[in-house]
Amino acid sequence: MNVRLYVLQRATALLMVPLILGHLAIIFYATRQGLTAADIFGRTKGSIGWAAYYAVFVIAASVHGAIGLRAILREWGGLTGRALDLAMWAFGLVLLVLGLRAVYAVVV
Repeated sequence: MNVRLYVLQRATALLMVPLILGHLAIIFYATRQGLTAADIFGRTKGSIGWAAYYAVFVIAASVHGAIGLRAILREWGGLTGRALDLAMWAFGLVLLVLGLRAVYAVVV
């Protein structure tokens, strides 16, 4: 694997650990308080902080997932070269667009 991609995947993993823990803490809090989806959307609507938090989460997850898929396609699928990189970029872009669209829907 490319050393830059290896380091980038590990860096995004390190970034996602506190984001995942925070996300799980929010889920536990919301369920313990009996909050409904409407309650949660009411709290996230218009919040730049929540938008930033989840946008960073989506960007990190998109990069991390795309690099992981690249490794799987190379090792198990036998893809190499341009096709491998194209698959990585396409998958990462799809994850990024869908994830940011979800963030937008929850915050705006």
